[in-house]
Order: sequence, then structure tokens, then C-alpha cells
Amino acid sequence: MSVGTATSGLPTLDEVRAAGEIIYRLMPPTPQYRWPLLCQRLGTEVWLKHENHTPIGAFKARTAIVYVEKLLQREPGTRGLIAATRGNHGQSVALAAQRKNLPCIIVVPRGNSVEKNAAMRAQGAQLIEHGKDFQSALEYAIKLGGERGYHIVPPYHRDIVTGIATYWLELFTAVPQLDVVYVPIGMGSGICSASAVRNALRLQTKIVGVVSDQAPMYALSFGARKIVEAPAQTVLADGLACRRGIEESLQVMLHNVDHVVRVTDAEVAAAMRALFIDTHNVVEGAGAATLAAAQKEATQIEGKRIGLIATGGNVDHDVFARVLAGAV
Repeated sequence: MSVGTATSGLPTLDEVRAAGEIIYRLMPPTPQYRWPLLCQRLGTEVWLKHENHTPIGAFKARTAIVYVEKLLQREPGTRGLIAATRGNHGQSVALAAQRKNLPCIIVVPRGNSVEKNAAMRAQGAQLIEHGKDFQSALEYAIKLGGERGYHIVPPYHRDIVTGIATYWLELFTAVPQLDVVYVPIGMGSGICSASAVRNALRLQTKIVGVVSDQAPMYALSFGARKIVEAPAQTVLADGLACRRGIEESLQVMLHNVDHVVRVTDAEVAAAMRALFIDTHNVVEGAGAATLAAAQKEATQIEGKRIGLIATGGNVDHDVFARVLAGAV
């Protein structure tokens, strides 16, 4: 079995640009728009980065495609890939496996998004449901990877951070004077990539993390300055539903993130409705959490230039219908 492990340090701009050369063979840069109604809603200038406009409908289109490219250079005899996910990471791994003609197994917790599961199967992945949450699925994926001799694609790794950093380079280049960016935290790759590019460009942009109040692990860990395990019970913001964190990502946050905001599922649902009304975009719970956090801090950000990340648009249609109807 070969297991991916995080390596120390954050990527350089040269490494991010090199990752872009891999990613832009698959997709163009995503847009960032200043939506007038969204600006009115928050009472300030708001830029929305549309990572929901990728081939898998999420920012993770940028991750495994880079990770697997590097993996096959290091380990050309890789037999197959396996990963645990709530959806977007798995879609990314399945996409990369399909492009490299590698067999792929994805482990999801029971009760996972029906439509994310279908999308992973459509990309050729063998899907296995196991456990009650992401951590349980991850532990089973590690066990199964050992039995099959497949490489386990981790949720956090320097190459994954490097791939995600390409969208931050796009955003910070297009809108270099952002005062604050709100970043959802799953396992930490997105917020660490924001830190890498912000620091490399020597910007003064404040980075604010966002977690679900029903999955507060990284908020608690940030406050305690050490990993604190906590239940992950959010249904709507499933991309933030992580029970156990990663020490390396926490250390990056402690040195680079201003603070972490907790948002409830009700606040996330309201933000999903607002984003549809103001931009006519479908944004899944984890992405809408950035708007929910900005709304909670509206007085603090008044008069500032704000960046929000629509990290994905992969929400089951029946769930989204209930959100739009105000039933969630």
C-alpha cells in the first residue's frame, strides 16, 4: 500500500504556476464577479469567485489532477487510487483516475449526497458506502487500500494545496486589493492555499475561516491551538463535516488566519437562497457558508472590499428545492 502524506511548507508561486499548466489543460480559469445585488445585500464591495463553474462543479477539480500527475512521476507503478469523501474530493479523484486510466475506489459515509454519489460513479469510480461520517469512511478507505494495494489519495497534501492555490492566484491577480476573504474549512487545503498565495504576493488581505456550527472542529482547534476532535453533524454544509483535523493544516491556520466564524445550517440555507436570488447561481452549503459568515460580520466589513468563494454547486436537487422554499 502507498499512502499520501502531507509534506512541510507551502507552495511557491512558481509551483502554483506550474500546477496551473496542468489544470488549464482540463479547464479555463474560473471567473470572479462583482454582483450588484450581493454588494447591496452586504453594504460593501463583494467579489464572488465561481469555483462552482468547473468540470465537476467544485474547486476540487484542481486538486487530484495535480496530485496524480505528481504521483505518477514518483510512483509510475501505481495500481489504482482510493479515497474517502463527502463528494467533491471523490469527484476530483475519479476525474484524475479516469484521465490516467487507473481503477478508482471511492468510500463515502452512509447517507451521502445521492447526486454526488451518482457523479462519481459516472466518472468510472467504484463507490462504497461505509460508516456514519467522513472519518469512518477515511479509516475504512485506508484499510481497503492496504488490502488492494491502491494508493490512498489524502484529503490534505502539499500537491493538493498547490492545485487549489491556482484559484487564489487567479482571484488575487484579478482583484489585488481585497481587504478580507472568507474561506470555508473542510480539512484545510483551501484556507492553506489562500495563505500561501496571499503571503507569496505580499498582500495585506485578512483571511477569515468559516466552519459549520454543527461541525466546529477547526474552530475549536483554532481556539485551543491544538487539534480538538468534535462531532460533525451538519447536513446542509456537508463539505465542512469533518470530525478530526490535520495538524499541518492547523499550524498554517494558526500563523495566517485572523479568526474563524461558525455558521448554523439555518444561516447557510439563507445564504444559499440569497446567492440564488442575487446571482442566479446554485451554491452548495459549504460555499454559501462564506456569505453566511460575511453577513454575521456585516458591521465589521462595512466599506471594505470582500472576497467570497463559491467553492461548489453540488447540492441534491430535492435539498435545494427545500432550501429555496424556506423549508430548511
